[in-house]
Parts: sequence; C-alpha cells; structure tokens
Amino acid sequence: MKQEERRLQTQKLLLDTIKKLILEKGCDAIRMADIMQESGLSKGAIFHYVKSKDELFAWVLQDRLDMINKNFFQQVAQNPNFDQPMLQIAESFSALEDQHDITNQVLMYLLSKAQQPIVENVLTHFYEQSYTNSIEWIKTGQRHSVISKTLDAEKWAEMFVLISFGLRLRSVIPRKENNFDSKDFSLFIQDQLSKK
Repeated sequence: MKQEERRLQTQKLLLDTIKKLILEKGCDAIRMADIMQESGLSKGAIFHYVKSKDELFAWVLQDRLDMINKNFFQQVAQNPNFDQPMLQIAESFSALEDQHDITNQVLMYLLSKAQQPIVENVLTHFYEQSYTNSIEWIKTGQRHSVISKTLDAEKWAEMFVLISFGLRLRSVIPRKENNFDSKDFSLFIQDQLSKK
C-alpha cells in the first residue's frame, strides 16, 4: 500500500472513530485513551495527524461541509435547472435543529472552548468555509440564470450562515415552540433566491 493511501485510510479511521465516540459518549467525555482503544492506533500515530482531540472535532465539521458541498455540485452537474441542488441543501437543514446531530454537538462543545487558540482557529475556519460555500452556491445559481445576477451573493451568504448558526445554537436551548424552523428557513431561502 502506498504512503498516500495509508495516510487517507488512517485519517478516515480517525474520523470514523471520533464520530462513533461522539455519538456514544458526547464530546466532553471523550479521552485520548478512548480514541486509541477504538481506533487501535497508538498515541504517537494519532499525534502524527493532529495535535489534540479538538482537531479531530474540526475534522467532523469539515467532513460535514465537504459532504454538503460535494452533494450540491453533483446535483448541479446532473440537474442544471438548480431545483435539485437547492433541494439537496434544504434537506440538510433539519439537522440544524437536531441537538443530537453530530455537527451541532461538536460545534456547541467547541464554542465552550472558543478562547483557546486552536479552537478559535477551528471555529473561524468552519464559519468562513460555510460562508464561502454559500457564496459559491449562490454564484452557481447566478451562472445558471436561476438566481438574479443582481443579488448580492456575499451579503445573502452571510445571512444564511448566521441563520443556520442560530438554528444550531437554538437546538440546545429547551423550548416548547419555535416560530421559525428549518422548513421556514428553506422556504425563505428559496423565495429570496428565486426572485428574478
């Protein structure tokens, strides 16, 4: 096996391991010993890839962004009318309100440690990547003439990211009723982006 293949396999093993442990234990309870035991990797092997478990949590956030972005552009390639790509994004919105969603768990955990430099960098990257992806989705719609070219992609992308972060944060606040949910968010986006 080539070195690059081995590196990718080990990274996938670590990502799968941290996801499994988050679902079983929650972010706070995971220790490096848990990661070593579950993955079968030594501490040295793990630290070859990351400096801390918080960096592994960053991988979970990046994996979610990559998955949504990849699915979006696969749909664009298959359906240039843009309905399916937007549906692909909208389908991911329900996770924003799920307090048990792995991305929400990681994000809430990392927000509690936001003053640590490594975590601050992780959170900044996640926000900026979410924003950049949103801009690209809007601009893709503009190139396909399904979103008005006069729409300010940067402004709307940031608003969408802010609302999505708000929905994630609200997922951990006990409430009986919400007046604005992920379905409303999806309809709002579709309404705003479809205006020509």
